[in-house]
Amino acid sequence: MPEATIMQVDLVSLDEVVRTCDHLAQQIRESDFEPEVVVAIARGGFTPARFLCDFLHIGALAAIRVEHYTAGAQREEQARVTIPLAADIRDAQVLLVDDVNDSGDTLEAAIPHLETFSPAALRTAVLHEKADTTQPADFCATEIKQWRWLLYPWAVVEDIGEFIRKMKPTGQSEEQIQQRLQQQYGLQLSPQQLERVMRFM
Repeated sequence: MPEATIMQVDLVSLDEVVRTCDHLAQQIRESDFEPEVVVAIARGGFTPARFLCDFLHIGALAAIRVEHYTAGAQREEQARVTIPLAADIRDAQVLLVDDVNDSGDTLEAAIPHLETFSPAALRTAVLHEKADTTQPADFCATEIKQWRWLLYPWAVVEDIGEFIRKMKPTGQSEEQIQQRLQQQYGLQLSPQQLERVMRFM
């Protein structure tokens, strides 16, 4: 009897990330907001924030860390800032960037933290936003209407490694693991991707 799907997972390619950042940067350029500082939400916001800095010609890049999800879509009870901002954003136009806005909890934790630094303006931008978020971003490249887990290139080893660790029985062949990832998560990895996950997990 086939195994039930645990969770639908979409593997986002690096090319898709670049295209999505391009779309997001165009939205920001066409608005009346001109960011002077980009603040990335670690860790998922690092790569999108760097692309936006490049596309929008912004030299100032800072970061905070908000912890909510851990590896393999495991969720902590409450989002919280665990590494505070260490940059001066007073009176600056600030763009806060993350990869995905799921529940809205991450932005709800990050925005008040940054507001304590008295920026002139603060806007938020995400690559993907789930339809049922409680805190919509100001700029969003793609809305996800049907919930699914988005797996970005910078989290493949971490997330898929956690999926594999949960498999029972353990110690299966790579072919068996590939089949179960397809059945349980809708994931189709290349042999190179799976080999990399197995090597580093």
